[in-house]
Amino acid sequence: MKLSTFLIFLTLSGASAAPRVLPEGQLPKDQRLEELKDLHGHFPFTPSSSLKEWEDRAERIRQKLRVSVGLFPEPKRNALNAKIYGKLVRDGFSVEKVYFETLPGFFLTGSLYRPTSDKGKRPGILCPHGHWNEARFYDCGIEAAKQQIALGAESDLDSARNPIQARCVQLARLGCTVLQYDMLGYCDNDQISYELAHRFSKQRLHMIGEKKWGLFSPQAESHLQSIMMLQTWNSMRAVDFLESLDEIDPQRIAVTGASGGGTQSFVLAALDPRISVAMPAVMVSTGMQGGCTCENSTLMRIDEGNVAFAALFAPKPLGLTSANDWTKNFKSDGFPQLQQTYQLTGSPQNLMLHDRTEFEHNYNLPSRQAMYRWFAHHLHLESPRPDQEQKHQRLTEKDLTVWNENHPKPAGGEDFEKELLSALAAESQKHLANHPDLAHKGWEIILDKDPIPSGQTQWQLIQKKDQKSFLEMTGFHNTLPQKQQVPALWLYPKSNWNQRTVIWLSPEGKAGLYDGDNQPIAEVKHLLATGHAVCGLDLFLQGEFLAQGEDLTETRRVDNTRESASYTLGYNQPLFVNRLRDIINTIHLIQADPHQETKIDLVGIRGAGHWAAAANFLAGDQLERVVIETGGFEFIKITDIRHPDLLPGAAKYGDLDALLKLAQNKPWIVDQQGMPTWFQ
Repeated sequence: MKLSTFLIFLTLSGASAAPRVLPEGQLPKDQRLEELKDLHGHFPFTPSSSLKEWEDRAERIRQKLRVSVGLFPEPKRNALNAKIYGKLVRDGFSVEKVYFETLPGFFLTGSLYRPTSDKGKRPGILCPHGHWNEARFYDCGIEAAKQQIALGAESDLDSARNPIQARCVQLARLGCTVLQYDMLGYCDNDQISYELAHRFSKQRLHMIGEKKWGLFSPQAESHLQSIMMLQTWNSMRAVDFLESLDEIDPQRIAVTGASGGGTQSFVLAALDPRISVAMPAVMVSTGMQGGCTCENSTLMRIDEGNVAFAALFAPKPLGLTSANDWTKNFKSDGFPQLQQTYQLTGSPQNLMLHDRTEFEHNYNLPSRQAMYRWFAHHLHLESPRPDQEQKHQRLTEKDLTVWNENHPKPAGGEDFEKELLSALAAESQKHLANHPDLAHKGWEIILDKDPIPSGQTQWQLIQKKDQKSFLEMTGFHNTLPQKQQVPALWLYPKSNWNQRTVIWLSPEGKAGLYDGDNQPIAEVKHLLATGHAVCGLDLFLQGEFLAQGEDLTETRRVDNTRESASYTLGYNQPLFVNRLRDIINTIHLIQADPHQETKIDLVGIRGAGHWAAAANFLAGDQLERVVIETGGFEFIKITDIRHPDLLPGAAKYGDLDALLKLAQNKPWIVDQQGMPTWFQ
């Protein structure tokens, strides 16, 4: 029977009835069926036992972070075309308006603070602001400011009304050039709106498409395009901007921000080697990892959390703060482990925690004073009392806003958004086509190639039947450390086994081996007759993972009102990767059999060909022959962020076509060549 004919028959006949492992209504004991992890979980950091172990691990974490935030490879660094103007001189500092292009047509806006005295080369400091209302233009009001003073959180009314601005003023007075720049959607940076960047709550059907798409769409996720990506890139280009200024000492560039600005600070510090000192405030902890859409990206925190990302900065000077928020237990949970990592790198003196849990979430005066002392020491600032903030007159929105008649606001909106993402995708695809080694590394990350030691998956026989010409065995593939249990069906020829095993993948799971009469389908009968053993699997959320008659059309999601895939897939493996791991574990199981050497073949029929392609890519030379029917599948065509086959990054790294071409074992593609002779 030709495969195409078989597939038509399968579609018309409906689900077949293959032997079950478990009684009807009973599910496998698989920990992946438990509640999904989300940003409010616990994210402990386990220190490495040796410096070499940490260095290797740190490189893996950094590479995964770089991929997940969409910056592997990085976009081309276009000319910044920076504009600095509107200088205001105050007591001991000046402030200017600034904007520059981080991507062609995409602008970053901010305020540039400088000391009024000129003492040659000086440090450059980035100050991302976080999620305070109106940020650079923030004003909590006189009454709220007085309350902060009464609590001991502030001492000056103007600083209390805008503590975000106060740190820039003081750092400039200490002899630093400071860039306070806008997050997407804040103040002057509204080419992408605040509601889109930070409050996205509903998918936009008109922004979903194979050619043009918007943020948070399936296509954006497939290209790893996110607000996190754009903000991290803006931060990197902000470093470029500081380096372009004649007065900046490139060896003394620092970053500090609180809350969402703290997230930007530790991510930038982890990814950009030019940062020499960092102080992320009230963000690094084993608790809540970042609640905003701008602090999350798919794949980002599946294996590690914010403490691990902060640890990537070791051995450089890292200051941290905690408060009466999700960081309140950091002193005893997370920070000691971070200290051990700094001890491993031989730099315990380069780690500091300012623990003030009597205050709510903040970057208040006591925390700023700790930062001034930290920066003064490590940036070699010449000041006997750097932590003594002097009074200043608060700058208003009118003083700081960037756009005016001579500097008109650039275009934004949905058309701009589509063009920006399209241009980024085209540039990335061109670069990766010319550098397939980078695409290969990207696939390894998104498919989670981290090696799993052999012997971890074991066969558990549940039932064995003699079916005259072959043996039919049902049981589990149990992967012990991960507590995963995959229902499996094994068919063995009784008399002439040729030492080959065919892993047969079907959109129906192991039921795809059988026809409507409860007999092996013609292709499987042929394989058995010619001496092949055949293995069928219920991959995760196939077959016996589902209630009878249930059809999986959407993946599970965490409880979050915002429609970003990152809230689920930033903390949990995509279903595609879970299923891929089941296939790879089966290959390891077969190879680990001490009693016989077995050649392994892999077949993925239409609806399962993309799983087979990914397994073939990861398996390398472990597979002998691979047959794939793609059925025209492409990841870019997925139109729902809850589609079972959504795989973040797949389109970015060349989609299914690249996955097939980059594999060490070149598969037999049924769509192009028809069936191989050994299979017919």
